[in-house]
Amino acid sequence: MARVISPLNQVRGSFILFINLSFLFLLAFYLAILLFSSNSHLLHHQSKTSPNHVEKLDGSVNCSQVHHFHSYQEKCEYVKSTKGCKPGGYINYLQIFYCICGSSPGLGYTVLILWLILLFYLLANTAANYFCSSLESLSKILQLSPTIAGVTLLSLGNGAPDVFASLASFMGTTGSGGVGLNSVLGGAFFVSSVVVGVISISISSKGVSVDKSSFIRDILFFLLTLGSLLAIVIVGAINIWGAIAFVSLYFIYVFIVSTAHICRKKDIKVSNIFDISPITRTLFAYDPNEQFGEFSTPLLGNVSSDDVEKLGSVQKCIVINEDEDREDNQNGSTINCFGLFDTSVWNYFSWFLYIIELPIYLPRRMTIPVVSEERWSKFFGVVSVALAPILLVVLWVTQNKALGYNRSLMVYLAGGLVGIVFGTIAFVTTKSANPPKRCLLPWLVGGFLMSVAWTYIIADELVSLLVSLGSIFGISPSILGLTLLAWGNSIGDLVANVAMAVNGDQDGAQIAISGCYAGPIFNTIMGLGLGFVFKTWSDYPSSFLIPKDTSLYETIGFLMAGLLWALVILPRKNMKLDRLLGCGLVAIYLCFLSVRLAQTIGGVPIQGTLAAIFFKP
Repeated sequence: MARVISPLNQVRGSFILFINLSFLFLLAFYLAILLFSSNSHLLHHQSKTSPNHVEKLDGSVNCSQVHHFHSYQEKCEYVKSTKGCKPGGYINYLQIFYCICGSSPGLGYTVLILWLILLFYLLANTAANYFCSSLESLSKILQLSPTIAGVTLLSLGNGAPDVFASLASFMGTTGSGGVGLNSVLGGAFFVSSVVVGVISISISSKGVSVDKSSFIRDILFFLLTLGSLLAIVIVGAINIWGAIAFVSLYFIYVFIVSTAHICRKKDIKVSNIFDISPITRTLFAYDPNEQFGEFSTPLLGNVSSDDVEKLGSVQKCIVINEDEDREDNQNGSTINCFGLFDTSVWNYFSWFLYIIELPIYLPRRMTIPVVSEERWSKFFGVVSVALAPILLVVLWVTQNKALGYNRSLMVYLAGGLVGIVFGTIAFVTTKSANPPKRCLLPWLVGGFLMSVAWTYIIADELVSLLVSLGSIFGISPSILGLTLLAWGNSIGDLVANVAMAVNGDQDGAQIAISGCYAGPIFNTIMGLGLGFVFKTWSDYPSSFLIPKDTSLYETIGFLMAGLLWALVILPRKNMKLDRLLGCGLVAIYLCFLSVRLAQTIGGVPIQGTLAAIFFKP
């Protein structure tokens, strides 16, 4: 039978190739630094002595005054000696840019941008292939109804990148939460305005309508959430009880949705609640039917055959000549939409992708237990439960530097011993043919916890990189969180929800629109609420001071304006999605971006020019 290679798969293969080649380039760059550069200490570093001219200029603890220096040598000494330039993650990006790549800014920009793209990919891919998989299996074990699972585990799976990026912002070195606040609000604004707007414009000719009661319920609750957040921002502080009250809003939302569902006595039966996930089961999810195995990423994830027929063929290649198709089938050749690959070339290409992805794939696969039928491997199962405790110990020790050598050694030995015990038990009790059937809950909980650990590590590093890029470009990290981080975490919503609405019937549009509001509600309440809870708990009995950022008022105000526009226009149009609604939402978002861009360029000029990027300062 001929194998059809769709255009989407070819684009996906090219993207994966780009990601892995970028990783190999960054790995070679890192090794070159270790071998040939005197500035090879890329982790946390703080010089014991500070130049006098740096001490006089640095009257604060931030890194904003680095652009007052002219030569890259002075900038290098500044970032080494200033406490505010200390990274929040594991890598000192400012030292890489100013000390190692100081004479070649173009190389520095290339390295940081490629690493940024790679971190976005790793964050989404980890949430899709590991975090969401654990939640999916847990929902089956706990026997949750589709409605309850949809507003709890499904929302958690969809919002994992936003939630963990927000938590990393609150719990990082600075702990101000400014990046987290702006990224969550920016993502919510993008999804509820741009994604809903594009969907409305794309299907305006179909005359598709959505459920009025569900739409009004979600809009009003979203407005209530934003109103509560606005009150917190106006007060400027929040204590532990206020944080708990804010998180409890989501439990009220779940109760309202569940009650409405029971009253209607309707329960939409789906074979897998994660089939309709707008983010994590899209461009980065695993499909067992693909030739690339775990390295492929279908558009709609593991959608059942009935759902494919209902939503339409998203990845279908049209074979024009049936006689040629029949002949190709007999010859066993590979059909593709562009006629670029035959079987042998595609097989070599797939093996090439498989080999070069191993450095990215293996660390997570060897530390996150996976017990799904299609991905089970006894070797990886045993290794993952043995190495998982060791990884957790390493993370804990690196975050608690006051332990000392002796205590750290004892902790490492304890973690290694626990790993050996778990690995031995897994080796004895599992089979090579299929995953464990008994005592499955500990495996799922372990996979969930390790996927959380990896997602948090990547999100923490992503936030640290954005803060460093803000210092390099002279832009507030909050602006980067509002735009770059929000766009990166929301691009899956745009692709999957639009595809579901355009290629599906009214049910597809209803699912897409519901996801555009339920997802941001979860991200806003839980992403920010959990950050508030953890931060106020660590500062107890003191209150957590909200960052003094006047742009938060503008963001919340524009976001509310978009929601009110949809609340007014859609009922007037008999709940039909049309161009007026879509164009209005997109226009509101573009107005917001224009205002922020004007403020950024006028108030905080971006440092450097195109010439400074590629030539020595």
